[in-house]
Amino acid sequence: MKILLDECVTKRLKKHLEEFEVLTVSELNLSGIKNGKLMTFCVENNFDILLTIDKNLLFQQNFDHYPLTIVVLNCQTSKIEELVTFLPSFKSQVDKFQKHKAYIIEK
Repeated sequence: MKILLDECVTKRLKKHLEEFEVLTVSELNLSGIKNGKLMTFCVENNFDILLTIDKNLLFQQNFDHYPLTIVVLNCQTSKIEELVTFLPSFKSQVDKFQKHKAYIIEK
């Protein structure tokens, strides 16, 4: 499974997702790119999941246009200590995610 971490998600989360192929927006030199173009990039480069904490993304895009899964961690901050608390829930659901849909992950 290929996952792109949005730029609002600390790159430090990557080491907690070692069972997946994970890349970050910053390491791909995509910082500052708008969400629609980022989602298009994900589709064109065979990403399965765009992982973010940007709840606004849920209301900004039409997911029918993108064969991609959007996953939003419903956290209050972007601190690694908080983000890792969402990973057990994320990992337990990841095999059930469908493309063209967005999911909000709770603790």
